[in-house]
Parts: sequence; C-alpha cells; structure tokens
Amino acid sequence: MRAAFVARQDFPLDPFQVAALDALDAGRSVLVAAPTGSGKTVVAEYAVDVALAAGGKAFYTTPIKALSNQKFADLSRRHGRDQVGLLTGDNAVNGDAPVVVMTTEVLRNMIYAASPALRGLHVVVLDEVHYLQDTYRGPVWEEVIIHSPPGVRFVCLSATVSNAEELTDWITTVRGPTDAVIETRRPVELVNTYLVGDKSTPHLHFLPTLVDGRPNPEGPRFDADSLRTAARSPRGRPRRRWFTPNRLEVVDRLADEDLLPAIHFIFSRAACADAVSLCLDAGIRLTAPDERARIRAIVEERVAGLSDADLSVLGYGRYLAALEAGIASHHAGMVPPFKEAVEACFVEGLVKVVFATETLALGINMPARTVVIDKLTKFTGERHEALTPADYTQLTGRAGRRGIDPLGHAVVLWSPFVGFDQVAALASSRSFRLRSAFRPTYNMAANLVARYEPGEAHALLNRSFAQYQTDRSVVDLETRLARRRAVLAELERTTVDRPDVAEYARLLAASREAGATGAHHGAIETALSRVRPGTVLDVRTTTMSGPVAVLTYAVRARRSGDGPQETRLKVVNPKRRVVTLTVPDFHDVPVVVGEVELPQPFAPHNRSTEHRVADQLRRFKGGRSRPKRAAGDTVGHARRVLEEHPLHAHPDRDVLVGAYQRAERIRREIDELLRSVTASTATLARRFDRVLALLEAWGHLDGWALTDKGRRLGRIYHECDLLLAEAIDEGLFDDLGPAALAGLVSVFGYEHRSATPPPPPWFPSADVRDRYHRIEALTKELHADEAEADLPLTRPPDATFLALAHAWAAGDDLDTVLDDEDVSAGDFVRVVKQIVDLLRQLGQLAPRPDTARAARAAADALQRGVVAASAQLSAPRDAAGRAVDEDPEVTVAVGEHPGDDPQG
Repeated sequence: MRAAFVARQDFPLDPFQVAALDALDAGRSVLVAAPTGSGKTVVAEYAVDVALAAGGKAFYTTPIKALSNQKFADLSRRHGRDQVGLLTGDNAVNGDAPVVVMTTEVLRNMIYAASPALRGLHVVVLDEVHYLQDTYRGPVWEEVIIHSPPGVRFVCLSATVSNAEELTDWITTVRGPTDAVIETRRPVELVNTYLVGDKSTPHLHFLPTLVDGRPNPEGPRFDADSLRTAARSPRGRPRRRWFTPNRLEVVDRLADEDLLPAIHFIFSRAACADAVSLCLDAGIRLTAPDERARIRAIVEERVAGLSDADLSVLGYGRYLAALEAGIASHHAGMVPPFKEAVEACFVEGLVKVVFATETLALGINMPARTVVIDKLTKFTGERHEALTPADYTQLTGRAGRRGIDPLGHAVVLWSPFVGFDQVAALASSRSFRLRSAFRPTYNMAANLVARYEPGEAHALLNRSFAQYQTDRSVVDLETRLARRRAVLAELERTTVDRPDVAEYARLLAASREAGATGAHHGAIETALSRVRPGTVLDVRTTTMSGPVAVLTYAVRARRSGDGPQETRLKVVNPKRRVVTLTVPDFHDVPVVVGEVELPQPFAPHNRSTEHRVADQLRRFKGGRSRPKRAAGDTVGHARRVLEEHPLHAHPDRDVLVGAYQRAERIRREIDELLRSVTASTATLARRFDRVLALLEAWGHLDGWALTDKGRRLGRIYHECDLLLAEAIDEGLFDDLGPAALAGLVSVFGYEHRSATPPPPPWFPSADVRDRYHRIEALTKELHADEAEADLPLTRPPDATFLALAHAWAAGDDLDTVLDDEDVSAGDFVRVVKQIVDLLRQLGQLAPRPDTARAARAAADALQRGVVAASAQLSAPRDAAGRAVDEDPEVTVAVGEHPGDDPQG
C-alpha cells in the first residue's frame, strides 16, 4: 500500500515525510512540525489510507470551517464523495462515512456525548495543532487529545515550533509512543527583502535584508533621516528622505521584478479595501482577456445564491471589476462567497495581487511568489503589538510555490517606527515556543463530573499540556531551591556554635536605629530586610501612616549606577492605595505587627491581587502596636548594651554577623521559592476545585453529581456557557416569537470591539428589554462570585446586534438591515451564523417544547439570503477547478450537534 501511495505523489517524498510514514507504519502517533507548504498534509493523507485499509475510520479536524471545507473537497477527490463526510456548524454531510472532516470543537463535543460515531475510530488528524495556545479555543485541542478513546492514534500537524519535542513528550505521556518529526527547511528557499522609498530619486531601494544569514550592513543607514541631503520644505524645515512606498508603488515594483503573484498583508480591513481602490482607480490591469473571462465564470458560480439586490448592497460591481483586473482584497469583513471566489481565482493564478489581513495565513492553501508585510505592528482590538517571530514565519510561509518558483520572496516595507535591526531580527529568528492555554471551563467541569470519579477528573486535568509545562518549570524552581539551601547550610555551619550571633545582630540593629541619620537609615534597612510578601507593618512615612501589607521586596542597583544598592518595598494599605517605598521615605523604623494570607496564585503586580490583599488587611486582627521608646533608652544606652555583649570583642564578629545576615536573606529567598513551587504544582486542579465550588453554589452540582441544570450546562458549548444555562433556567427565552428570540440570543453572540461607542440598544418590546436587563443582573451576580473565586470573568452580554438579528429574522432585506449600521456584511454573516448555532443548541436544550420550537424557527428564519448562501458547500473540484460531482443530494448526519465554532 505504501508503495502505491508514494507513486501517486506529485513530488518525491522528503526525508521528514519518509520518517513520519515510518512512524505510522510502526503503529505510533506522530507530530510533524514543518514550515507552511512543506508537505505535512501528505502524512495526514497516508494516515487516512492506513486507517481505511485496516477497515477503520479516520477523523480529520481543522481549526476553521473554511479549511474544513477545503479538506473535505481534497479528500473527496481522493476517495470519492460517498467515502467522505463533513461536520461543521454550517454543514452536516455524510456523517457516517469512514472519513469525516470536522472542526476540532465538533470532535470534542462528540467525545463528551459518547457518540456512537466514535466506534471504529483508528486515527485522528489534528491540523494546525499549534492552535492549542489560542486563548479562547486552545483548550479544545488538549481535551481531544486527553479524552479520545484508547487506541486512537494521532497525527498532529504544526507550524515550526521551537519546543516540538516537549509537545511530543507530553502526547507520549497521555497517548502512548509518539514520534517528533521536525523539518526546519522550507521547500522553497525564502529571500527576505527590504523596500524603501527615497525622495531623492524616483526609484525604490530594494535590498536583501540578510547577507550570508546576517543583517545587511547597508540596512542601518535607512534608520537615519539623512536630513543634510534631503530637500527642504517651503518653510525651510528639512524633510525626511526615506518614506514608506504606497501600495501602488509596491505593485508596480513587484511587477517590474517579476515577483507576482503576491499577497500583501495589511492589518486593517479598511486599508485592504483602500489599496484595491487605489490600484483600480489608477487603471492597473494585470490580466489577459481569457483570464478575465475565467475570473467572471468563477465569481458568478460562487455568488449564484445571492440575489441582485444583495449583490448591489455588497458592492458586487466594483468587487468584480477589481478581480477582473487581477486585484482583490481578502478579510473577515467580506461575505464567504466573495472570499471563496478570491481564493479560487488566486489558486488558478488569475488574481495577481491580494491585499489581505492575517486571516489568510490560517491554513488556506493560497501560496504566492511573494509576500509583502505592510507593517511590523498590528492592532489587537485593544492595543498595537509588534509581530512575533511566529507571526512573521506564519505570514511569510505563503511565499514560494513548490514546483513553480525557484525562490519565495518576503518583502517588508520601511517604517519610521521600526528600525532595520528589528526587521532583520524577525527575518533571521526561528523562535516560536508553544504555550498551552488550557484551563477548566464550566462546561468542561460538568462533563468531567458526568464521566469520571473525582480522583480521575483531577488526574485528567493534571495530564494536560498546561500542567506538564508548569511541572517542568517547577523542576527549574526546585533546582534553584536546592542551590540556595546548600548555600544556607554552609552559612549556618559558620554560626551554628554561636547562637548569640542572632542576638548581637538584633542589638546592632537597635544601636543603629538609635543613632544618627545614617545609622537610623541602617536600622530601617535592617528592619526591611526581615519582611516578606504578606508581612504587615506599622509605618510612618512621607506618604502614608498606619498598617500596610507588603507586596514585594527588592534590592536593586540605583538608577544612576552610583552608590550602594537601594531597598524598594511595594506595599498596599487598607484603602487599596499602593505605593513603593525606599529607606528615605520612612520617618522611623517600621514595626512588624503580623501577617496576612496571600491569595493564590500570588501575582503582586495584578490590580485584583492588590485589592484582595488590601481587603485582607482591613480584616486583620491582632499583632503588636508600635512600642514607645522609654525615656532612658538613649543612644548611649543602646551602644553600651551592644559593647557589653560577649560577641562584641570577638575577632570574627563582623564575619559572623555578615554570615547571619546573609543567611537571613537566603531564608527569605527560600520562602519565596517554596511559595512559587506550591503555587505552581496542581494549579489546574485547584482552579478546577474553585470552578466546582462555584457551580455547586449556583445549583449545577450536588456534591459530585450533576443537577438538571448541570446536565444542561454540559451540553452548552459557548464561552458564556454558565450564563446561558442560568438564563435558560430562569425562563428568559420562554414565550417569545422567533424574531424576538433571535434578537435576545444575539446578546451572547456579539461583542462590540470598535473604539467608536456602540449606538444605544434598541428593543422590540419592553418585555425583551426587561429580559435583557435580567441577563445583565445575572452577569453582575456571576462576576461577583467569579471575582471572589479568582476565576476569569464571563464575557458580559452585548445588545448592540439585537436590532439587526431581530430585523433579519423578521424578514427585512439586507439593504434595510445594514443601512447606517457600523457592521460589515462579512461580520453580519459571521455573527448571524453564531446566533443560528446558539439557537440550534437552545432548540435541543430548552425545557419547554414551545421554547425549543421557537428557537428552531428563529434559526430557520435567520438562515436565508446571504447567510444561507455563505453556508452552502461547494462541490469538490478537480485540478482545473471543475466540479467532480454535480449531484446536490447529501446525507445529513443526525444525533450530534456540531457545537459552537467561533471561526464561522
């Protein structure tokens, strides 16, 4: 079988592919970490063939629906459409087939539901497994790996990560023997280039970023403005010599260098659209007449399900004109039929330039000769962040078409805000460390309670990659702890025969405290050296007086670099005021009056932690008050007591006292390390216990048993799972018509992220408004308990989309619904599809049959027009793009709900 498989490949197998196939033939799981376009999919296809040859099933999971659709088409071409199924939030096709493609969430939900479709499962392909570090969706990948039936082998496909061996070791611990197959060499060599505009010449500077693997020595000259050679403005001010080439100039230069087709990444939807308009208005035409005819045919096929009215609203005329000119944009704000047409045209080489956001880098098969990166920063919705080496590698992975291009090209545009050294560092870096984002959610907790005994559930959590990585960090902490203990033991041997050293050190501190200003400062230093996080001090300082709790203690070099080190103490008072104190801030020596219990995990720079410590301080009882100095307690008396001590005349006095003081400092360090170890080990299990306690307080658990509410929670797959379960339990979705119900459910499916404030919410009735306000009240109650339990706060409801969902479900046309709304058509479709998914879940979960019927009717009402057209599955196509199966009939899988897929 293997020989026949290899013979069917377009290229000879690379060594890493051979190694991966060897692992599968030996019955082991495999993790393949390799660059984009290197041929990882060949390994997955072979695993599918092996499973089928053994009479078993193969599941192929992907992170996004678009990629699932693409893999469904690819596998249908290989095995025939009757052998391949598809399960996503939009489509359920032939779900009982021996090969089923699905989003990862679908498989997770099937596992928790103990679906009969899992019987006979031999292999699971986890495509883009590096998604497990995604904050919101990453835990799903780990759940699948941990909970899949015994005997299932895994083929994990990943981008190149620097800790692939660590991930493989973890998979081995939970699934059995797993091989790491790592390929760092790209199938097409990448040339990194820097493109700079120069006002002193009409030509752009086009130079290699790296020379012999090192930063080009010519590059740094573009960091300076060279104002002496630059022209001056009419007012006499010097102008910058260098500038960022505009998109039209970039396209012209790439065309001149024969570097098209290209993907130009711009981290802004509006900027992508503006770039297309700039090129279209400039009259650029990169296509031949026969190519334009083919483009029109592809587009018309993809948009056949849209009405003329909808096409007009979506700006179809200008979109098609740009495509026929060989130019397009691609971003999440476009409706899926428009995006799919762009992808199809680009794959056939018809579109020469695509201006895209980074969503295009997520697995879709669209290689180009050149990738252009507009800026090395991107806006995350909250702030601008620099691209990481992983981001850069993912984006430039599209550069170079195997078998077509001898070289791939990555072009970065000059920017006044990013130095050449940063560009070169990204181009040369290969660092991409995968970090787990796993954490126990409410839904996960409910399913663990339903399926396992307490010990088993806790053990499963401790088998996660997150805990595995944490435990490895504990090894480092334990190593440091052992070293500090060894040093402490040596110091204690110095003073073990002289127990009076501690007494003398205290007298010495008291003498310094009673002395002049310098000695007074020494006494304060000594007093501060005894504190640790959680210590309660009675202080008199320039900024506050009274009790404070210590958050951090540090000794640092002075910023000026001159003089001795500086002690810095971060404290919080009962009024939640946080200040950092140094020795000069104290009017007198602080007095230790007790300790408060620190929250776990302890994060001293976290605002929530500061507030919780302050709250502990307000409840603090006991301790001793500040002592008053006796009238006869003079400086001379303190010195006499010190001089009369037996150790004062000892020849090694200073050595002994120094050893004692250093030992005290090391004891504090050891205490800190022990707290870190305690906070790190079994962190997930402790968080799981807090989740369980909250669920029991809200009536979803009764001991280690689910209530009716809890069983319902176990079937809700959404980031607001507990809030939804409570709303269902309170009957907030009962007795509503389909349109009103669609509107109310939308408050869980939309999140306003624009910097522009949202419009005031609109409600179809006072009843819907009151129900929304009750959901808000539930959220506040839940947030209070989550904050008390130190759990992440559930995302609050958002009524911004309610009017749109209501109008669409009520039958309004697209033009009316989107009129004057700050929502793109693509976002509208995506959010409506998420609402449809939630309504379908409600249709299965609602306790009242009439509510379930209303939810199903609301889902059907939303699934029309541009939304329905965006969910239609394209037929598999051959290499020339022709449909290979024109039969529109499909077999729909029943008995499983695909669950929430946020990438719809």
